[in-house]
Amino acid sequence: MTPHKDFFLDSGPSVPTPMLPPSPGLSDALQVYHPHAAGIDIGEAEHWVAVPPGCDPQPVRRFGTFTADLDALADWLLDCGVTTVAMESTGVYWIPLFELLEARGLQVLLIDPRQAKRVPGRPKTDRLDCKWLQRLHTYGLLAGAFRPEAHVCVLRSYLRHRQMLLTYAAHHIQHMHKALEQMNLKLTQVVSEITGVTGLAILKAILAGERDPQRLAKLRNPHCHHDEEDIAKALQGTWRAEHLFALRQAVELYAFYHQQITQCDQQIAAHLKTFGDKSAGQPLPPKAHRHKKTNEPRFDARTPLYRLAGVDLTTIEGIEEGTALVILSEIGTDMHRWPSVKHFCSWLGLCPQHKISGGKVLSRRVRPGAHRVTVALRLAARSLHHSQSALGAFFRRMKARLGTPKAITATAHKLARLV
Repeated sequence: MTPHKDFFLDSGPSVPTPMLPPSPGLSDALQVYHPHAAGIDIGEAEHWVAVPPGCDPQPVRRFGTFTADLDALADWLLDCGVTTVAMESTGVYWIPLFELLEARGLQVLLIDPRQAKRVPGRPKTDRLDCKWLQRLHTYGLLAGAFRPEAHVCVLRSYLRHRQMLLTYAAHHIQHMHKALEQMNLKLTQVVSEITGVTGLAILKAILAGERDPQRLAKLRNPHCHHDEEDIAKALQGTWRAEHLFALRQAVELYAFYHQQITQCDQQIAAHLKTFGDKSAGQPLPPKAHRHKKTNEPRFDARTPLYRLAGVDLTTIEGIEEGTALVILSEIGTDMHRWPSVKHFCSWLGLCPQHKISGGKVLSRRVRPGAHRVTVALRLAARSLHHSQSALGAFFRRMKARLGTPKAITATAHKLARLV
């Protein structure tokens, strides 16, 4: 069936194509849900805005991206009687306009570009894209992306910045590996982590001028698996100046980024104190004795997270303080945003996507993606391999039956249900 011609936007002058006559009654099926809707095509240097026809003699306008331009854009929308706006999530260019329009009292929907995919045969221009968004939003055919409360968004920004700092620090660990290999120093073969106690002590001694392998090996931590003889043997190499310079730069940059992470943790701790107390005066449950993971927050996050959520997520096996921070900063505490736990797990991409055609199952794979909560839950599920809990037994049972990748997905799905 060919849709009614009024459903599509005017594509301007083009070669006429034969069309079937409009089906009677189809236009009645498309009900107007948002009569005062606008559509905005987001760009780096300009925004194109479309309002309902009849609101203004010029229903499509172009605005710049300076703050004065955004204020003028918001004023124009309010003058046109617009109450709700749909915009695509283009990079980070949408954030200033999104926050401004929300502050002005407009309902703003952030749209996945796949929802507004252009119709084949229609020219692709910014002017037509904003009109297409406005038309789809008018008929209620767009669903806004999830965005937590403003207070939680601030916490989310801090956590994402912290993760970026950890990524930068990890890059310089790779640079240390490269410099050591170029000098044929096999330190990575005798210590589990070169940024651990033994590894950093040896690296700092090397940069301080120590070259004797025996003296360097004496810096070994008593808990190190390899003895001094093995470490001394691994530290016999060539001490070329250019590689030592690269090693020094990598170690200093690694230390600098961890100083920045410490400052970021202080900011996160201060912001967590601004949230309301939902614990209802109940005492914090006793902490489970687990091995502390690398890159965990450098402050006690359990207490403020318990006050924030009213429950202690770290009581779930596999979920540590850092994982709980990521989860709460990304989804907030209002679980009513999802109609059911099944909707929540599907939103995370932890449910199979059934593709069936002609009665035949084509695929049941989960939706690909790198959602931060999903990644955190997958890492938590992977850490349960040796756990003696019920979740650990479930992971090992799924691994024996389905293999490791599917076992991680299944266990992450179970963790999401518990959350």
